Amino acid sequence: MPIHPTAIVDPGARIAASADIGPQCIVGAEVEIGERTRLMAHVYVEGPTSIGDDNVFFPYSSVGAAPQDLKYKGERSETRIGNRNRIREFVTIHRGTQGGGLVTSIGDDNLLMAYVHVAHDVRIGDHTILGNGVGFAGHVTVGDWAVIEPMSGVHQFCRIGRHAIVGAGTIVTQDVMPYSMTVSEREVKSFGANRIGLERRGFPAATRDALHKAFRLLTRAGLNTSQAVERIRAEIQPGPEIDELIEFILASERGVIK
Repeated sequence: MPIHPTAIVDPGARIAASADIGPQCIVGAEVEIGERTRLMAHVYVEGPTSIGDDNVFFPYSSVGAAPQDLKYKGERSETRIGNRNRIREFVTIHRGTQGGGLVTSIGDDNLLMAYVHVAHDVRIGDHTILGNGVGFAGHVTVGDWAVIEPMSGVHQFCRIGRHAIVGAGTIVTQDVMPYSMTVSEREVKSFGANRIGLERRGFPAATRDALHKAFRLLTRAGLNTSQAVERIRAEIQPGPEIDELIEFILASERGVIK
């Protein structure tokens, strides 16, 4: 099997002949790696862990480490990963605990994007897509074909139903129904010109004042965007920064945050 000379593989690991262990990888005892699974580089795997066939682990992913649970006292627990999964950069997958059945498991054909955290006793089904930075607390269950968009967090003991999609930045504190579209309420506001930052960067007072007035018209005058732009043009002395602001607003295809 191809094992890079810089990799460290414990003699107790069981690795299929067609697996590929790349540079600087560390594979501990009681790790089982299936056919054609590839650890690209700098991947850490600690046992007991079983990994199936045709998986790809991208650099700096970590699998099977002890959980971040203060109740964990070193009891023997494990991690199970199925087939054809793609585990991207900096993903962390922790093994189970006594309170959750002693197993963390991931099924088949899943995509875990960068920085996903799979905590102790999480159980992920098949064909899921987990966006960048998704975080699972312990004891979460994710059904088949679920999609969880980037930067979402899931509270412990919650369930994500089959074929559900969870929108980006959602904080899940209760079960997500199967087949549903679920997203946190969002109200993003602009609070005006970045006056302190502009001053630090050497913008003159007249420019800062003009931008301050422009943002007051945009965000606090009770005007729609088109009305605010017309008032800015009529009431504020033109300048490159004001022109840039207006051009940016007029070129927006999704609308601007006000």
